[in-house]
Amino acid sequence: MRAWAVYRCQAPGCGLRFPARVDEAPRACPRCGGPLQAVWTGALPPPEEPPASRPSARRGLVLDNLRSAWNVGAALRIADAGGYGRVFLVGITPTPEHPQVARTALGAQYTVRWSWHPNGVALLRTLRALGWTLWALETAPQATPLPVGAAPPPEPWAWVVGHEVTGLDPALLALCQRVWRLPMHGYKRSLNVATALAAAVYRVRAAG
Repeated sequence: MRAWAVYRCQAPGCGLRFPARVDEAPRACPRCGGPLQAVWTGALPPPEEPPASRPSARRGLVLDNLRSAWNVGAALRIADAGGYGRVFLVGITPTPEHPQVARTALGAQYTVRWSWHPNGVALLRTLRALGWTLWALETAPQATPLPVGAAPPPEPWAWVVGHEVTGLDPALLALCQRVWRLPMHGYKRSLNVATALAAAVYRVRAAG
């Protein structure tokens, strides 16, 4: 078990406080170069026991043409945490072979089933034919505000999100049974796609 410490800079006017591994203890404050004092030392808790249930393969995420590997890795972690066992990667969306996806997913690429597809329209048509309900998360004019505790549709079903700048392809929006948006209460009208996806996953009533 690795020991960690919280260090505090002793230089007047600095006082930076930060954690670091004891065996990699910094020699000086990374902000001002001043002397450091360890104010807490301890060990990280042991790894959590595996959950009693695994993410459901009948709940999924469709990531259509996301540019950011960081967003894809975050989405994989969101899928695992929210109990969504399928992630469909579409078009230019990076796959877990990309090192930045793996770095952000932190192993979630092994706990959820993912697959890559070249064409989002073809994928959504196939999912519809297999009985999937598709919910788009988008700031489109026809979008309905997603309430807290929204009831999920019958399984199988999936969230569909799109490109960070251009949003979802209109042809994909047309294939989704519902189009939702997150209520915005400030000046900005949207969130980062991974952040929005996490909010949507946890605004929907937990199933199972």
